[in-house]
Amino acid sequence: MSVSGRDETTDDLLAALLDGMDAALCAFDADGVITHWNREAERILGWTAAEAVGRRGFAGWAVRAADAHDVEERLMSAQDAPGRHVHEFALLTKDGGRVLVRTQSAGVPGADGKPAGVYCAFSEVHAQIDLERSIALSEALLEDASWGVVLVDVDLRPAVVNLHAARAFGSGRTALLGRPLGELLAQGVEELEGALQHVLAEGAPPAPVELWVTVRTPEGARRRCWRSGFLRLASPLAEEPVPLGVGWLFQDITEARRAELDTGQLRFRSNQLYRAGRAAAECDDPAEAAAVRLDFALAGFAEHALVDVLDDLDGPPDADPDPGPAAPGRRRRLVRSAVSASGQTLLLPAPGAIPVRYAGTHPALQALDRIGPVRASAPAGEPSEQWARARHWPPDAAHALCTVLRSRGRTLGALTFLRGPSRPAFERADALYAEEVASRVAADLDLARHTVIRPADL
Repeated sequence: MSVSGRDETTDDLLAALLDGMDAALCAFDADGVITHWNREAERILGWTAAEAVGRRGFAGWAVRAADAHDVEERLMSAQDAPGRHVHEFALLTKDGGRVLVRTQSAGVPGADGKPAGVYCAFSEVHAQIDLERSIALSEALLEDASWGVVLVDVDLRPAVVNLHAARAFGSGRTALLGRPLGELLAQGVEELEGALQHVLAEGAPPAPVELWVTVRTPEGARRRCWRSGFLRLASPLAEEPVPLGVGWLFQDITEARRAELDTGQLRFRSNQLYRAGRAAAECDDPAEAAAVRLDFALAGFAEHALVDVLDDLDGPPDADPDPGPAAPGRRRRLVRSAVSASGQTLLLPAPGAIPVRYAGTHPALQALDRIGPVRASAPAGEPSEQWARARHWPPDAAHALCTVLRSRGRTLGALTFLRGPSRPAFERADALYAEEVASRVAADLDLARHTVIRPADL
């Protein structure tokens, strides 16, 4: 290929590169004559390259006469100063309009190192400001945002994590990158991955989503509720939208949700106690009223309720008060009165009834000794059926709450609530509710002892 051919190819390549730029670009020689003018400059100002190249400066066509000297001086001063220089000024469009542009200009040295001209890249100020705002927003979200921001790639692995999200996961920002979500969450990962896959396939949901997750942290698992929003990320450079991943923004609302749940639970239980009282008031038999109270108490609280009555309650109802702790060498014995009272009537055990063979460490006996509630759950490594049978409970029990039945200063027995393995263990708030139910059931049982007619009394 001849030298002239190589020069033509180089010029064509340079023209193609300049025309493909997203920014408007023009260049001046050392005398201020325009040598290059790309298509973006034509789009912004309306002047074609044929109309612009060869003109000296912007005076008389692309800038007002009053501004021409100042604009030319500021642009050409870049020849004599190192680095880039940023200026803002108004240019004229071909149709007579004005456009405020932001320019970046720098000197172009010649082969001998002397100034050979200036290149100037410019864009509309509002477009530049929009770009800077987008960049500033991205940096602020990934640094200082008061909610978690995670950019997830198409493989559903974190690619970028901000400081707030890293703290929520209990880890460092770099430690989270590229790890499967299943390594970060003990529970809730299926729901989260399902939401991310839906966003990649269908787009962002119209409203935030609340997700309950269990986060694995060095301090242990933590149950959290995150209000999450999702955005599908697509490449702006592709001809067709190509998914780059998902932007996931979330806030921790655990405490607010727990407060709402606690308030709703308290309202429901108060309503149950009220309804139980109204229903029990219509019962002729106090033992039936106690069964009705337990029926209402079980709703949403437990699967089973067991009533065990002390076997030393066979004396006159108004005999000596509560004898207190059992004497040395004598253990209090409990007789089963009812199991899962729903649809049943509580019956006081007849004289000579066989006590339940509870071990000395049984939670029901512990509740009698403490005169307070006792909570128990099956050990993690032990089958719940075996654990329940050893305590003479239904085989599907995995969590127990035993509380004492007290009335008029006397201990009447124990009330036990049981939950299955699919439900959480009893908490302190549950114990308070069980004590309230037990006090009302005990009052009914105490009244039943006064009204019962035994064969010996006939």
